[in-house]
Amino acid sequence: MKKQFFFYGLLLIGSCFACKDEVLDLEPLDQATEAIFFKNPEQFKAATNDFYTKMISWRTIDDSNIYDWMDIGSDLTSRVNTYGQGGGITGAIDIYWRNPYKYIRSNNILIQKGQVYTGNKDEIKTYLAEAYFFRAWHHFFLLKRFGGVPILTKVLDVDSPELYSKRATRYEVTKQILSDLDLAIQDLPTEQNIANNDKGHVSKWAAMAFKARVLLYEATWEKYVGESTDFEKNQKKEDKTRQYLEEVVSLTKTVMEQGGYELWDKLGDESYFYLFNLDDALSNPLGFTKASNKEFILKSNYDFTFYRAQMNISHTVTGHLAPSRKMMDMYLCKDGLPPSESTVFKGYAKMTDEFDNRDNRLNNFVYRPLKRYWGYGKSTRGGGANYGQDFPSTILPAIAILNASTSGGYGNRKFLSEHRLREDNQESYDYPQIRLAEVYLIYAEALYERDGFISDENLNISINKIRNRAGVAPLTNALMATHPKLNMLGEIRRERALELFGENFRFDDLKRWNIAEQELNQAILGARVIGTEYETYIYNGKPIYTPSAYTTFGMDAQTGAIVLDPASNRKFSKKNYLAPIPLNQIILNPNLKQNPGW
Repeated sequence: MKKQFFFYGLLLIGSCFACKDEVLDLEPLDQATEAIFFKNPEQFKAATNDFYTKMISWRTIDDSNIYDWMDIGSDLTSRVNTYGQGGGITGAIDIYWRNPYKYIRSNNILIQKGQVYTGNKDEIKTYLAEAYFFRAWHHFFLLKRFGGVPILTKVLDVDSPELYSKRATRYEVTKQILSDLDLAIQDLPTEQNIANNDKGHVSKWAAMAFKARVLLYEATWEKYVGESTDFEKNQKKEDKTRQYLEEVVSLTKTVMEQGGYELWDKLGDESYFYLFNLDDALSNPLGFTKASNKEFILKSNYDFTFYRAQMNISHTVTGHLAPSRKMMDMYLCKDGLPPSESTVFKGYAKMTDEFDNRDNRLNNFVYRPLKRYWGYGKSTRGGGANYGQDFPSTILPAIAILNASTSGGYGNRKFLSEHRLREDNQESYDYPQIRLAEVYLIYAEALYERDGFISDENLNISINKIRNRAGVAPLTNALMATHPKLNMLGEIRRERALELFGENFRFDDLKRWNIAEQELNQAILGARVIGTEYETYIYNGKPIYTPSAYTTFGMDAQTGAIVLDPASNRKFSKKNYLAPIPLNQIILNPNLKQNPGW
């Protein structure tokens, strides 16, 4: 059965294999259970299934993992806003320290059992490769959050001396991650050779793409951030920036040419919206299913019958991803230029003006004022989509009701379902972990970082494929030459912000580029109101804008936009590039040195 890898073996692996000592938050190893497991390839395969539920996705996502509204989102109601403001993440316990080590332990159990397996090891090599991949995946999560951390490559017991080890340097952690990924790449099958019943398992191409992600992250961190956040200033620096970038280019080029993936572009100008909520044939006007999506290289798989997301995606997640003024002005116009440089940008006088002649991503992911949209579910917001029929009268035009200080005036549609049969907590579309568009972005950025230049030819095989889907003019060197206020690296970075919005990249990108203080300490603004239609528009007999709701921070003097969070509230500093080591871990293991500033 195609859905088998979701749940076979989950209880066995998830509940039995851990260790009680809390230095790495482990629980006792169940020797009896382990003794009867890992006796044949089928058991190894079943054990890997649990690995796929441990990536951040619909069932595991929370506020701390949707970093994108740090500077380009306007939702300030979440506790994660304190990250962007430069505080609020200290504490005795951090699940993002505890959980990755639990998951790594399960990876190590399978690897260790594979090493002593007496059967035909060729029959289990793919499953060991998956374990190496996920061990790298979780160590990378720890690296991004904490910097250097203890490396865990064996199954520990309650008296293992490694429980009291010092933190490895970030260079040592990176070396371990890359080593594990090399082992994974060696024995993972290509996507083309994964059986239909096993689709969804990690492929050789996914491991190569992920390695490219890791290498680009570390190369740019070394180039721009360096040692300024190290917990030990005397640790030996291993500057491998150019070497890493060379490999990034090679890896991504291989995935682009051999992977067999393609950008999903089945619904024209609305392709972006439907890509992220593909379910069964009722999830979009032309009846496409998940099988049509060849863009996702690795994803967390969900299914309405077998494995629902069990999270209110359409309400909770989409609400958190409302864009800020900054994000709205980052979206391109049809001529491939931002509003500040474009001759086709219509301005802000009417509510709909800034949506005209713009990037498909803007018009797919942000509610356009006065436009009517389908709801979702049989009993929610008008009964969901009934494609081919007139809109039911209960679905009202999108309109910003600016009567609360937390409302920025824009509503997000990315990850929003309009399926008639999907109520809250029943949405079951897949969560993208790695997709082809990211590979294109990695390729272009690595080329530019390596050479200080990227040719139009290389832009055309990467970023311009994305821009074509977005309905905007290609990025070219000539375009940059005629607009000196723009630069190629800035436009490549802009594409990452636009393309990967809401997919857990923005915060880490700002840090590795060493511009987090510059970007996160700006005021968070909403819609332009003063001097625009928002200021005077009457809807259902009432004004949509209530001035008294915005007296705390007022309006931005330069733009007339709502101030949702002033720059004076935002004090992000270099110490915030890494989270603090949880205090309970330092108490249990005094050899763990705290990150600077905490």
